Amino acid sequence: MEGFLNLAWLLPIPPFLAFVAIILFLNRNKTVSALTAIGGVLVSLALGWPISFAVFTTPHFGEHPMYGELFQMPTGSGSLMIGYQVDPANALMIFMVTFLLVMIFVYSYGYMSFPSHLRRDEYPDAYAQGRDPRYSRFMAYISLFATGMLGLVVANSLLTFFVFWEIMGLCSYLLIGFWFEKKSAYQASFKAFITTRIGDALMFSGMMLLYMWSVDNTLVFEQVLAMENLEHLAEIVVNIPLINVTMPAVALIAVLIFFGTIGKSAQFPLHVWLPDAMEGPTPVSAMIHAATMVSAGVFLIVRMFPLFYVAGEVSPGAMQFVAGIGAFTALFASLIAVAQWDIKRVLAYSTIAQLGYMVAALGTGAYVAGLFHLITHAMFKGLLFLGSGSVIHGVEHGFHHAHEHAHGHDEEHAQHGPHVIHRLDGDLNPEDAQDMRNMGGLLQRMPVTAWTFIIGGLALSGFPFVTAGFWSKDEILSSTWYTGDILIFWTLALAAFLTAFYTMRQIMLTFLGKPRSAGAEHAPESVRSMTVPLVLIAPFAVALGWFGIPSSFPGLGAVVPNFIEGWLEPYIEYQGFHVAHPEFNVLVLLVSLVVALGGLAVGWVVYRDGLPEGEVDPMRRWLGPVWWAMHRKFWVDEFYAYTVVAFTSGLAKFMYWVDDLWVIDPIVNAIGRISIWVANLSGSFDQYVVDGVVNAFGWISYRVGGVLRNAQNGQVQVYLMVVVVSLTIWLLLYALPMLLTLV
Repeated sequence: MEGFLNLAWLLPIPPFLAFVAIILFLNRNKTVSALTAIGGVLVSLALGWPISFAVFTTPHFGEHPMYGELFQMPTGSGSLMIGYQVDPANALMIFMVTFLLVMIFVYSYGYMSFPSHLRRDEYPDAYAQGRDPRYSRFMAYISLFATGMLGLVVANSLLTFFVFWEIMGLCSYLLIGFWFEKKSAYQASFKAFITTRIGDALMFSGMMLLYMWSVDNTLVFEQVLAMENLEHLAEIVVNIPLINVTMPAVALIAVLIFFGTIGKSAQFPLHVWLPDAMEGPTPVSAMIHAATMVSAGVFLIVRMFPLFYVAGEVSPGAMQFVAGIGAFTALFASLIAVAQWDIKRVLAYSTIAQLGYMVAALGTGAYVAGLFHLITHAMFKGLLFLGSGSVIHGVEHGFHHAHEHAHGHDEEHAQHGPHVIHRLDGDLNPEDAQDMRNMGGLLQRMPVTAWTFIIGGLALSGFPFVTAGFWSKDEILSSTWYTGDILIFWTLALAAFLTAFYTMRQIMLTFLGKPRSAGAEHAPESVRSMTVPLVLIAPFAVALGWFGIPSSFPGLGAVVPNFIEGWLEPYIEYQGFHVAHPEFNVLVLLVSLVVALGGLAVGWVVYRDGLPEGEVDPMRRWLGPVWWAMHRKFWVDEFYAYTVVAFTSGLAKFMYWVDDLWVIDPIVNAIGRISIWVANLSGSFDQYVVDGVVNAFGWISYRVGGVLRNAQNGQVQVYLMVVVVSLTIWLLLYALPMLLTLV
């Protein structure tokens, strides 16, 4: 088995080779490019799942995780090992990531059809094929992303982790703005890039401090997370003069590294990029912004958890900061999701909230629960995003069908409903395929998409005992109750209630009731390359939670072993920290049941009739300005626009004036003009003085040479005469004056 696990470093190689092949050789053939990309991740899956199951089936593997060295990179104080590692934590990630990548790549094969925002006459060949004009480029980009994610998962040091982390940041920028013809798309990509760079810059600062203060000046996980090194960091006291705070170095490093999670996993206040990232194609939303990339931020805490654990021991405020940010983000994003119309934006804010759940769990020390929810959430949220893409695809085709084959009844139906709602909700585009107000009745039109989406929605809501989401959320609530973090517990419980509510709202408005637009009325089921991945992911959204049923849970706990805890427990002990095992608590179970079933029930009661003609959202009527604040995302974007962005823009304009108009450029231009004047003066001096003297000596030499040249005729008498004349001149000029001075 050990020899096979040594192949873990190969996981990112196949998709990288696919990326290179598509970019350099295969981009002209869209089908071959797609098959090459799918083949790359299939090879990674064929390598990854055996590695994961080898770890899962090896007793106490966590006590002896595998560390492999590839090469040594020289540093200022020695060298840094570049290699890979395999342990129970990243084995779970390998299992999840490789599977979802394959599903999303296959889904993309059918999804990336000719986009509606492009003109058909500008891309006739692509339109004839029914493919996006940049189809091959998309496949190359997602292959590069797969390289980054898989490389991050198997990285053995924070340095290589950060390199692959930044590769994913680049891919996020490229894929969010993939349809750059849309202004909203390239603005969203720029916003995502800048926002996440803020977190990454602070994270990099923490990395440098960790390298500088560690005993061996290293960033290799095995060494920096050793208890001896962490105790050394805990003994170093750092004074932060700007805020006049003294804290242990381990706490400062943990907080700085956590900002990487805040940026990548879209936690408050750097959450604003993720909803706008929905401008990218839906496979991007599923792969990068739901299932894998944003999970990397949470996985960063999982990977560095011993550092956070020790930081919490010596400075409790560090972990309280982590848990507080996570809990607040979970509630904040859930409130916003209740008042959104875009089917993908609802899921985007749901993702932010669920990531907050994981961060809060890890901040309270619930290592197993946080990682467990990370894995289950990736499955059902990936399912939901792919399902939403299928819905959008179907509604778009429904609108196209209505336009091309319209008749009297269709025209009346297509115009009447949207017209009435448009009069009451001025922000509605009557042909927006992503707006849930233009949907309804899709359960009959798209049954495979609908039922798989409903399964994912129930898992997200935490439907009791059956779905994966129930067990992972219940574990988090149990852990926070057990550790005495009561405020965190009730905040997460309220967020869970809102999650169930807006999920039922989404299901009711999208799939039940009557169609509210021509697009919904004529929507076809998606192609098999899109529906088959949905069907394959759906069982994981249900059954994956059964592998983490607590052993203390009455009845089921004695029947079904807690595999997740069994895999992670030895690794936890190996890392040198202890994670509490919460006992079964009836109150916690009742809260889980009430928030899940209560939220679903309230959502069904409020939206059981859909949105009848002439009505707006009932929650909008009841909540009034509160609903509007939620719909406007509490004006956080506007706050940034009028503060941070305005200050940055004003500072840039001021620096432009300083540079171009007032100080720097005038000084530089004056120096340039003085330099030109000095150069001209020097040129004149050189021409008329230096060159004049040199030319004068040359002219004299030439004339003297002309005279002496006539004496060179070969006659001894002439030479003798020259000698006599020369001596005479010498006597007259030198010897005679000397004699006179002697006399």
